[in-house]
Amino acid sequence: MPQMGVSVAEGTVVEWRKQPGDWVQADETICEISTDKIDTEVPAPASGRLVEVLVTVGTTVDVGVTLARIATDARPGEPHSSESNGPPEPPAAAPPAPSELEAPVAPPTHAPDRPRGVPGGAAARRYSPVVQRIADEHGVDLDEVQGTGRDGRVQKKDVMAVVAARAGTAGPSAPPAPADGAAAEPMLHIESPYRPGAGASTEGPYTPPEGRPLSRMRQAIGVHMKQSQMTAATCTTWIEVDVSRIEIARKKLAITALPLIARCTIGALVEFPLLNAWLENDVHTVHEQVNLGIAVALGEDGLIVPVVRGAQDLSPEGLSRRIRDLARRARSRQLSPDDVHGATFTITNPGQFGSMMATPVIAQPQVAILDVEAIVKRPVVVTDQFGDDAIAIRPMVILGLSWDHRALDGALAARFLASVKKRVESYEL
Repeated sequence: MPQMGVSVAEGTVVEWRKQPGDWVQADETICEISTDKIDTEVPAPASGRLVEVLVTVGTTVDVGVTLARIATDARPGEPHSSESNGPPEPPAAAPPAPSELEAPVAPPTHAPDRPRGVPGGAAARRYSPVVQRIADEHGVDLDEVQGTGRDGRVQKKDVMAVVAARAGTAGPSAPPAPADGAAAEPMLHIESPYRPGAGASTEGPYTPPEGRPLSRMRQAIGVHMKQSQMTAATCTTWIEVDVSRIEIARKKLAITALPLIARCTIGALVEFPLLNAWLENDVHTVHEQVNLGIAVALGEDGLIVPVVRGAQDLSPEGLSRRIRDLARRARSRQLSPDDVHGATFTITNPGQFGSMMATPVIAQPQVAILDVEAIVKRPVVVTDQFGDDAIAIRPMVILGLSWDHRALDGALAARFLASVKKRVESYEL
């Protein structure tokens, strides 16, 4: 099971394009998998004959688990054993003719015990682990949910819409309306441990709600972030930047501020290439090409960091298009494994939600990550061409750089941020 991003811990096989006995070419699609974040086709790592399928359709396994085995010493068209350890299937029809071995074979639709989340036709309806979990928690029959995802797939928002619709209808669980003249009881947060009339209640002492384990995704995020903190000697440096010119430019180009700030950051990385690097054990690898990771929030599902490859060759408009495309595909679970690997430097943009300052965790094995906070108009002291100071209202942003002290020093980090600041404050179209 391939790795699909730092916070993806498991995946579900939803279709086998090849069956035991079939010949496969290197990079040819062999199966399709689904995770909480990505639906993707898995290419064969080498040419050969598929001799064994180890994970059946509908089965969810951890990242790193072997899905199938390919005999790389086989040759196309040569006889092969009909015995295999593939998934249980009904009695097979006559084997395909040799000319048909290269054609994709439809996945079996029979399984002795139908996998959870694969009702009836596995290729027609399949559900991610997070959709299954929400449906189980709220008693939703996924067979009755109309999916809005690709190929009619049921997504988290579809299940939540059903849950919200249920909550909006009057039923046994709805609170009774107050009698005429009676004061309504105060509304409390659903998770509040306090209840009206507590202390005078005859229902006994308050019983705290049962906790539940973190989801596998949150566990994976925790493992990777903690590992980074234990590996890197992390420091964070901040700088305040006037983005007046960026605001003018983004309005002219009809784009957001992020690709413009990213363009300035890329220029600083070219000037200070030691930050466009990986540190693995004691090996510091400096990259000429800037593969820029852009953190994309997926709401309660966590986050993922798709990569803009060769970002140094893109204009602000090109960066904007690439970032929008990656974010769209990330939120619709359409990223491929290649989309989330190989970043040499990362930008995270929590400022879009209004935050002012943060200390982002470095994505290993990178040596730095830039945090872009909210752009806020504030009174600042400005100096005119004659050296006179005045107070003016300017759109300001705080940029934070978390960096690995094993690879860098504070002076270099500060010079890098100063370069970003200079490029932003002097930006011209």
